[in-house]
This record gives sequence, structure tokens and C-alpha cells, in this order.
Amino acid sequence: METGLTHTSELLVEEAHTARSLGSGDLPVLATPALVALMENAAMLAVAPALPAESTTVGGEICCRHNRPTAVGRRVRATARLEAEENGRRLTFRITAEDEQGPIGEATHVRFVVDRERFLKKL
Repeated sequence: METGLTHTSELLVEEAHTARSLGSGDLPVLATPALVALMENAAMLAVAPALPAESTTVGGEICCRHNRPTAVGRRVRATARLEAEENGRRLTFRITAEDEQGPIGEATHVRFVVDRERFLKKL
């Protein structure tokens, strides 16, 4: 797979995305778990068009920094870039996130290419 593939995912922060609602804190600000989910979504979608129909990617590791709070009503964007591919299976991404006021977070994320059917048979 070719490195450099990118995708930007967006989220309008609602009460359901807050730390108070998700249980990761008690403030009405974007929860870190919601930010991580947006980052993973951007990485997944960055490579999805390059995969065979029977394949997908699953998250394996994420190292995230959530540097600044974001209020309900603001729009957040996470942009993932494929930085490395190993053995046709392990994909490493660099992800940045921002809202209207500037950067709010960054992450390194590893995803693995899997065959959908074989993966689900492991359940």
C-alpha cells in the first residue's frame, strides 16, 4: 500500500461526545475517547479505498495527546496520514486534530489489515 494516503474526518461536538456523557470526566467538553474514535475513523477511511472488498483494518495501538478542550457546538477535524506499511498488513498513521481555534491533539496509530470473514470467525 502506498504511504501518504490521507483522510480528514469531522465531528460536530454534541453533548453525547462530552466527557460528562461518556464517563471519562465530569465536564461538558469533548471527551478524549470521542477524539480517539474520530482519529481512528480518519485512519480507517484513509486506506479503505485501497483495500480489497474482503479486507478491512482494525485498530491495534494508539498513542494520543489531547492538548486542549473543545466546547459543545464546535467542529473538530482529524486528519490521518499513512506513514508506513509493513508486510502488507501493519499500517502506521500520524494523526492531527484541530477545532476552529487551532490544534487540539495528535496521535500515532497502528492498524492491521485483516480478512473480514477470518477475523469474525475468531469471535
